[in-house]
Amino acid sequence: MKLSVIIVNYNVKYFLEQALRAAMKACEGLEAEIWVVDNRSSDGSAEMVREKFPQLKLIANDKNLGFSKANNQAMRLSSGEYVLLLNPDTVVAEDTFRQAVAFMDERPQAGGLGIRMLDGSGNFLKESKRGLPTPEVAFYKIFGLSAFFPKSRRFGRYHLTFLNEHENHPVDILAGAFMLMRKSVLDQTGLLDEKYFMYGEDIDLSYRIRLAGYENWYFADSPIIHYKGESTKKDSVNYVRVFYQAMAIFARQYFSPGNARLFGWLIQFGIVFRALISLLKRWSKVFFNPVLDAGLIYTGMYFLKDFWENNVKVAEGTVYPAVFMQGIVPAFVVIWVLSAYFSGAYDKPFRPARLIRGLLFGTVVIAAVYAFFPPELRFSRGLILAGTAAAVATTLLARGIINLLLNGRWVEHKHSSKRTLIVGSGGEVDRVHAILQRAGVNSKFVGFLSDRKADAANEFYLGDSSQLQLAVSRLDVSEVIFCGEDLPYKTIISNFDILRGQVDELKIVPPGTDYVIGSNHVDYPGDLYTPDFNLNLNLPGARRNKRVLDFMAGIVLLLFYPLGVWWYPAACRNPLALLGLLAGRKTLVGYPHQEKLPRLKPALLDPAGDLAEGPLRSRIHKAYAKDYTALEDWRVFRRAI
Repeated sequence: MKLSVIIVNYNVKYFLEQALRAAMKACEGLEAEIWVVDNRSSDGSAEMVREKFPQLKLIANDKNLGFSKANNQAMRLSSGEYVLLLNPDTVVAEDTFRQAVAFMDERPQAGGLGIRMLDGSGNFLKESKRGLPTPEVAFYKIFGLSAFFPKSRRFGRYHLTFLNEHENHPVDILAGAFMLMRKSVLDQTGLLDEKYFMYGEDIDLSYRIRLAGYENWYFADSPIIHYKGESTKKDSVNYVRVFYQAMAIFARQYFSPGNARLFGWLIQFGIVFRALISLLKRWSKVFFNPVLDAGLIYTGMYFLKDFWENNVKVAEGTVYPAVFMQGIVPAFVVIWVLSAYFSGAYDKPFRPARLIRGLLFGTVVIAAVYAFFPPELRFSRGLILAGTAAAVATTLLARGIINLLLNGRWVEHKHSSKRTLIVGSGGEVDRVHAILQRAGVNSKFVGFLSDRKADAANEFYLGDSSQLQLAVSRLDVSEVIFCGEDLPYKTIISNFDILRGQVDELKIVPPGTDYVIGSNHVDYPGDLYTPDFNLNLNLPGARRNKRVLDFMAGIVLLLFYPLGVWWYPAACRNPLALLGLLAGRKTLVGYPHQEKLPRLKPALLDPAGDLAEGPLRSRIHKAYAKDYTALEDWRVFRRAI
């Protein structure tokens, strides 16, 4: 047996299916076996493998053993001359395995090989090649010097950013997403160290390969797609903690006591420092625009107040007291910003109409509240209207300037509906278009590219695949979907590489499937278009309203906790759970995680109540997700009384 491919999976069924289809094509003509180790996924992954890939070797664990233990299970049973650890959210080309194995065959001293990886948007993933994380290298990474000076041979050693991504190089550390190793070398070094549950195990094994006298290589000739790269997770505080603690384990094991202690102190400081940076980055994404708007609106009102005193109200001798700018205007600003928030002004992509609508609604609220002010505090309705106009003008101008600085254009390059181009044969294009329609995706089909001459008669035919870049630029395409039934994965991956930065979204329809798969969301391994895609609970506005309702419910239930325990025991039995509502770790109403439904935090109440598992319970959960409104949570809460 030449090659044993091992894929450890946890709850990424759709990506796993695509990875297996691509891996099986890559194994054709090569004596190989594929192992799937499922760490007790709750999305039906193991069942899918049994049903669709009965020829593969499946190990279905009854609990999540972690990356190291699960891979070791299969490695102990594998019989290949080479062992490949492959992530379930990857796509390899048809010749990737053959090229990688041939490269290793030509270099007897090569003990391990990593590969050039692209994310779901075609961007190069820096973790494809890494240096040894010594205390010095870790210091440069923790404090951002490696990011500021990527081409420096001194500061850029963590990700070896000074090396050309398109050239093959010896490297220190391989990435666990694609880690090809000689079985004979593993017999000398041992398998993955099971002290590492997640992160760090690839660093440890790569270093042991080097200590055994072998080389590790970065292989650039056959890039692969890795949907969920490090960039999608590194803003998580938990990721920072787990990742740096794994580095500390590595230091204690291999560095001298003095260096290990130094590294340990550096790691502890790094955890705090990077966690703080992580929080600031996450908070800035959430609060930057609202805080900017609040500052602009307040500044506008400050200058308008002076103008009103010196020009409009000068004949009346009106002088606004300090309480106007210190209390009343800040209250108005809060109302305007909150109204903009509930209008969706801070959802992505930005829509000017949402901001304008929110500010106008805020003005209506302010006018209604203003009527109840005592006469001495009713300064001027005209000033409120002028403030509204200034708020609209300044906030929209600020958005335009920021977008101009970041993207070189005044208007954010997003479409109210996607402009979708499909690459594939006419018959497959019709099938994909039908999937999009059933999924309720808001997209405009601009046409398709095909290399089959028979498709030229189709009214939506735009040309052959060689015209892809031209079609994308001329037709202002925001989404390209590749048909896996018609195109080799090698061609698809090459086009991902070519189109990086030119298209908002790149997606694939794996052959023989009824879903479209991609990766454009920071919180999930990727995006799916399935017939069950059109769920209200997937919409940003619905998620926002649900979070606001959870927060308000947490406050009310905590304030009236003693009475709540008596009136609403199902929701109030645990005060810590109510605190979880405030912190965003719990939701008032929800369902356990299940296939095809949006993930929710652990819930205090279930819309299906205490109904036993079965089709009816599943149908209720799906109806809840499909037709969700905040009012539905209130109904479930009322039923729980």
